[in-house]
Amino acid sequence: MTAQRGLSLRRERGVALIMVLLAMALVVMLATGMTQQQSVRVFRAGHYLAQQQGQSVALGTEAFARQILVRDFEEDKEENLMVDSLDEFWAANAAILPLDDNGVAEVQIDDLGGRINLNDLVSANGQVDPLTRDRLARLLVALGISEITVDVLIDWIDPDDQTVSAYGAEDGQYLMADPAFRSANQPFVSVTELRLIEGMTEEIYRSLRRHVTALPVTGLGINVNTATAPVLRSLHAELTQAQAESILEKREEERFENIQDFLALPEFAGLGLKANGLGLQTRFFEVVSRITYDDRVANLVSTVFRSPEGEVQTVHRDTGQKNRITKEPYTISEG
Repeated sequence: MTAQRGLSLRRERGVALIMVLLAMALVVMLATGMTQQQSVRVFRAGHYLAQQQGQSVALGTEAFARQILVRDFEEDKEENLMVDSLDEFWAANAAILPLDDNGVAEVQIDDLGGRINLNDLVSANGQVDPLTRDRLARLLVALGISEITVDVLIDWIDPDDQTVSAYGAEDGQYLMADPAFRSANQPFVSVTELRLIEGMTEEIYRSLRRHVTALPVTGLGINVNTATAPVLRSLHAELTQAQAESILEKREEERFENIQDFLALPEFAGLGLKANGLGLQTRFFEVVSRITYDDRVANLVSTVFRSPEGEVQTVHRDTGQKNRITKEPYTISEG
């Protein structure tokens, strides 16, 4: 009897030991899981904080760029010559601003006045502007783009659901896409909408993006002092690439300070080019910021408007565009 009682006690102790070990294993497993979750939460919090800091710095670089544009306006006003050109200090380089903790802020200002405004295509009452239509058609030819037509751009903007021609595209085409969507039937909000256009490819988009813009204000015209060679070629069907490059060379030597000097260029002789839709000033600019902070990158592309009185305000921000810094860097020291 005593032996059986002793064996029973040993069994009970063994079971108790096993229960203790299982409990300890469960505690270790729970603790490990909690530690992993805590590590993930700490990482997420650190990432969010770094992103927020990066975006805050990006807003600071945007404000810095706006001040540069205000300063440029004031200098032009002092000289009594309201002309915007690519030889001005705001257009030359991408500013590099060193930050603490091995961070860096990059910012550049891009002119939008020398591009064709897509929203000039269709007026508020739905009428197609023939001047802009012709210029965009010639721009596509100058860029060697044949896969899309101006008509698909018109159909994207105009308020109806009827194609303007057999070369247009309305809901019928877009609803067959995967995933399906509808045409905007309103002005472009961003040039990035071009990626949705029927027939558009990434290669065509990248080729076209530098020469067009999507502004909320229509009728501003093209700044001839900042227009690219393809945009210059869009002004007349008979203007060649060589002639456009010749105009750019002359502009580098001396900017145009009145439209008549521009129209009097020998490259335009006999073409009958008019001053309609041409100008010397820019009202809209893009401020491109890239912030590298704590081994993370934050991007911001801001569209800003400079009023005739020189006030600069932001009208649109986009944090989804990357690799937009393209100009030669210029480091601004703290001193």
